[in-house]
Amino acid sequence: MVILRKPAEDVSEAALTRFAARASRATRLQGEFAVLVTGSREVRSLNRRFRRKDKPTDVISFPSEMDGVAGDIAISIDIARKNGKELGHDTETELKVLILHGMLHLRGMDHETDQGQMRRREMVLRRRLGLPEGLIERSQRSSSQPRSRKRRPQ
Repeated sequence: MVILRKPAEDVSEAALTRFAARASRATRLQGEFAVLVTGSREVRSLNRRFRRKDKPTDVISFPSEMDGVAGDIAISIDIARKNGKELGHDTETELKVLILHGMLHLRGMDHETDQGQMRRREMVLRRRLGLPEGLIERSQRSSSQPRSRKRRPQ
């Protein structure tokens, strides 16, 4: 289920719902999930409350320990719009990249600790689902760039 709390002209809730179903099958995500697409203010509040980081971020995943429930994903449409524009694709495409990334986290993957397993899996799935470069590649590329360049929030 996708909840588009902050609607946008260039984003279809139905298209995101269809994509989330495809991505769920592709990632072999077990159980129900919800994707909340909202503004940076609400994502910042969730990030502060659950991760103790007082800043907005693009995507947060909340894995569940309940049987039959995979968890929830929260996405900032404001950051997705900005990043999509900077990367040369539309907001809806960026939201799909973020949904896929969040689903891999719901599957228990963690790119910060898994020696590249999540990065490789995301790359294969992005290609299969017709998506552009993912978050992990972007963050690796930006961390190798000189500090003088503006970096996006994480």
